[in-house]
Amino acid sequence: MNLSKEQAQSALSMMVRSRHFEECIDDFFKRKEMHGTTHLSIGQEACQAGLSLALDQGDWIVPTHRCHGHTIARGANERKMFSEMFGSADGICKGLGGSMHMTDVQTWNAGSSAVVGSGVNLAAGLAFALKMQKSQAISVAIFGDGATSRGSVHESMNLASVWSLPILFFCENNDYGMSAAASRMVSTSSIASRADAYSISHATVDGNDVEAVYAAAQKAVTYIRTTGKPYFLEVKTYRCCGHSKSDPCIYRSREEEAAWSERDPIFLFSRRMVESGLYSEEDVSRLILEARKHIDEAAVDAAAIRNQRISLDQAMEYLFAPEEEEVYKVCQSTTRMSYREAIRQALDEEMSRDKAVHLIGEDIGLYGGCFKVTGDLYAKHGAQMHETPVSEEAFTGLAVGASLLGLRPVVEIMYGDFSTLASDPIINHAAKIRFMSAGQLSCPMVLRSPIGSGTGHGAQHTQCLEAMFANIPGLIIVAPSCPGDAKALLKSAIRSNNPVLYFEHKHLYNNLGPVGDEQYLLPIGKAITKKRGKDVTIVSYSHAVTTCLEASVRLSLQDEIEAEVIDLATLKPMDTQTILRSVKKTGRLLVVHDSPEYGGYGAEVIACVTSDSEALAGLQATPKRLCGKELPIPFAPELETEVIPSTEEVMQAVRSLF
Repeated sequence: MNLSKEQAQSALSMMVRSRHFEECIDDFFKRKEMHGTTHLSIGQEACQAGLSLALDQGDWIVPTHRCHGHTIARGANERKMFSEMFGSADGICKGLGGSMHMTDVQTWNAGSSAVVGSGVNLAAGLAFALKMQKSQAISVAIFGDGATSRGSVHESMNLASVWSLPILFFCENNDYGMSAAASRMVSTSSIASRADAYSISHATVDGNDVEAVYAAAQKAVTYIRTTGKPYFLEVKTYRCCGHSKSDPCIYRSREEEAAWSERDPIFLFSRRMVESGLYSEEDVSRLILEARKHIDEAAVDAAAIRNQRISLDQAMEYLFAPEEEEVYKVCQSTTRMSYREAIRQALDEEMSRDKAVHLIGEDIGLYGGCFKVTGDLYAKHGAQMHETPVSEEAFTGLAVGASLLGLRPVVEIMYGDFSTLASDPIINHAAKIRFMSAGQLSCPMVLRSPIGSGTGHGAQHTQCLEAMFANIPGLIIVAPSCPGDAKALLKSAIRSNNPVLYFEHKHLYNNLGPVGDEQYLLPIGKAITKKRGKDVTIVSYSHAVTTCLEASVRLSLQDEIEAEVIDLATLKPMDTQTILRSVKKTGRLLVVHDSPEYGGYGAEVIACVTSDSEALAGLQATPKRLCGKELPIPFAPELETEVIPSTEEVMQAVRSLF
């Protein structure tokens, strides 16, 4: 036997506890005592135990939706795991995660991902953070054969190889991605050989032999710690149950199942322990019974308190991490500079102030960024700036993972349109990870992205997609309209303990304006009154604010209409109090934005006003919206100009309110 006596006992205990935990879960579901769904890994226990034996304290794992066994193997409390399945307050994530989203930072489990393959990005981010922090620990991305067809997995493998990240790609090949056999869906008989394309060392091992898994995992872990490079390990195994609790397994034969049952990992290892002479059959039986009893007791204890629930108000407290109390100082001096330069100065100051701030994106080094925003920052902050391959999903997911260990990544997406490519890590991880983990983790990161038309780039490089993300709880959205605000809000965004989407309009980059000193910050969540007025309230944000300000000046001169122009600045959370205060004063409201009307912010602003009885009663005219046309941005210059609100259209809309 290649394991020590202590390791052998630990391996058997892990496997039996994992198996029996899931047997109990299955029983609870059959008795309708648990709701939702679950994905069991019965038959794959050797993969879990062998990997865990090879890892040290401080090594992080990111499991899949089939996460129970790995969570147990890393040392999580089984009672709390049962409680999580019951949805109780005693749960490992207070009942907010459930079967597919178990997080336990005490055992270095960063949480399982229910989106196939998307946890691999996060694991790469953990590895990146560990490398930046000069830790000897590694990260493990756990995924199945089905995930190896995901582009994000391949993006992450390439990125891990290019950046030499200390990550183990641990592929549990159980021959099926849900019901689809790997033989039909994977273009090679050796998944591990795909690592050759990324110059990653790899191995394949029998995943039902815990000693073989341990030896291979130990070799992989040693390689990673020694070289700092990634490694790919394919473990071939079999799930003896269905994909989920509702799976009748009609896609495979009973003969196939019987053949694999003869290679049951617990049976094989129990026999090996006896054959080694270190244990008698009685010893092995006793160890198995002790492990099963441990699980039975955990199940009973969890069932006894399963009706304990956190309240909805308590659950909502886990949406955002508490922010540090900032002292907002009066600006002592200003410098006139462009919107582009103001953003660059904010990045420079924050990277100098905090070495945990890292800028990540395409062409941000010597090239200076697609729109020259990063400029020459690379010369001063080379160690904190990281150029990426063209792989938005991978490097955005990496940033999310890195933020979990205390880094403050600032991701640059070259064009706002490409944020669709990064939507999975933004929506399914950055926005949800604190909530799903019940506050165990938070995501202090910023995603910067240029939006808007006026540059002749055509329909796929000019969209304003901020409204697309507005419906996602857990995200903060900022869109400044002038150089001073751009710097002050970006500095605040970087210091936030929560994910911030920072949209910068391309047509504003050359605009000049006063910019505050290093100490000047603006609070997130506060609108800015750009012009005082008594006759009508105009609410806007980003580039449209400049249009509204120009219109307000002309209205004052030509029509003696004094408009109050409010710049939302932070789109979410929206500063409703400033809006209401202004509308109650003026009695008239126009909302202007460049993005299309349907589903846009204009509706939210008007709903805010009309839902307030006092503001509604004081309206002297029906509120109006003036928005971009329901049309992709055209290339032709004249059409590109006409598709968004003009100064004349704003003036005409205001006049119609009187």
